[in-house]
Amino acid sequence: MARRYFKKLGALAKTEAAYGVDAAPTGAANAIQLSDVSVTPLEGDKVSRDLMLPYFGDQGFVLAATYAKAEFSIEMAGAGAAGTAPAYAALLRACGLAEVVTAGVKVEYHPVSAAQEAASLYFNMDGVNHVLLGARGTLTMSIVPKQIPKFRFTMTGLLGPIADTALPTVDLSKYQKPLVCSKTDTVFSLHGLAAVMESLNLDLGNTVVARMLVNSESIEITDRKVSGTTVIEAVALAVKDWFTIARTSIVGALSVTHGIAAGNIVEVVGQAVQIGTPTYGNTDGITNTSLPLTLCPVTGDDEIVIRIR
Repeated sequence: MARRYFKKLGALAKTEAAYGVDAAPTGAANAIQLSDVSVTPLEGDKVSRDLMLPYFGDQGFVLAATYAKAEFSIEMAGAGAAGTAPAYAALLRACGLAEVVTAGVKVEYHPVSAAQEAASLYFNMDGVNHVLLGARGTLTMSIVPKQIPKFRFTMTGLLGPIADTALPTVDLSKYQKPLVCSKTDTVFSLHGLAAVMESLNLDLGNTVVARMLVNSESIEITDRKVSGTTVIEAVALAVKDWFTIARTSIVGALSVTHGIAAGNIVEVVGQAVQIGTPTYGNTDGITNTSLPLTLCPVTGDDEIVIRIR
């Protein structure tokens, strides 16, 4: 009996033309380059039988409303050329983000509140292929100095075939070499202040539900609340009074740009960011301020934009 090795994984993702219909991703065109992967190949509700019998004992259960989940990280990097969608675009689109391409310039991903797209995901775990259909999800972003910035995806999909299948031959050449978050390659601004940033974490905050009914099974995104936290070096009130800003519910812009060369730039912006209750801390004996962030829409579906250029 041949052993299967955990580190051997071939993963694919492709946007579906019709919801829940296998888009048939291939290793040549739709490979995704992952880290920190966790696949839950079978989720569902346990429905107890609760039979009345002349003896004690568990009569077992029936597994209902089955689906699958996967969590993984993707390095935050560009597409190789400005105006080209990144190799992980299908995942962004499956998280309720609409793709807008400006040829030769940029590709933007804006949140939408209806008609969200979905993806077919394949996870071949050293010879056993798990298929998630109609997959949708949510994501977080982590940008920390001296580390590679990453998107963290949590995807939920309808249960597709599980079968013995040879590992696909994957082409990962579209993935750019990532840059470490640093003064050289990363620029950060919050409410107009180019703050000394220790960390930035953002959460798209999609509510994702597996809706399993008669004549209809789907994974739905039913709400979105974009939030986050940043830790920055503390400054004098004359420079930026975060306490007054928080107390009076003032909103301002957030911008972080990672990368400096066209083809490997990722920018995340929010135009109406509210600051929560500031708290003090310290790193290396230097006082810092932790700021909760709430990214608010202005005219609708515009609270955050991910821009690849």
